[in-house]
Amino acid sequence: MRIGLGYDIHPLGSGRKLILGGVEIPHTQGLVGHSDADALVHAVCDALLGAMGEGDLGKHYPSSEPRFKNISSLVLLEEIAGLLGKKRFRLVNLDTVITAQAPRLSPHLADMQDRMAKVLGVNRNVVNVKVKSGEGLDAIGREEAIAAQAICLIEASKI
Repeated sequence: MRIGLGYDIHPLGSGRKLILGGVEIPHTQGLVGHSDADALVHAVCDALLGAMGEGDLGKHYPSSEPRFKNISSLVLLEEIAGLLGKKRFRLVNLDTVITAQAPRLSPHLADMQDRMAKVLGVNRNVVNVKVKSGEGLDAIGREEAIAAQAICLIEASKI
């Protein structure tokens, strides 16, 4: 058994879609970044890579690479899920937290959970997505950013 921890934060800005957990969320702003800036999927990718001892997202998908510009983070997650299988690991559990003051995310959590579970090739109950508000504190509380954390448990295949 191995544990991985991931964290990501992106600023909010105009002219971008807000994508979290692979789901487009209606909002006046979106997350700014080189890819689609999906902070939740980025945190999940980092947790999985860390559990495998494979570094982090930036090592595998550097923002200096033009081919990753505006790429869907679900594509990156799918590749990392492939690496998980190639290294003969299986995902046992994934627990995540999004920290955002706005917009209201609770109506979208099940869709995020379903979308990531499908990409990871696991049962829906293996993936959990929660949300917390910024309580009006710091950049998140001022609605300038959204952050996410993820922790995963993987185990070596018995084969």
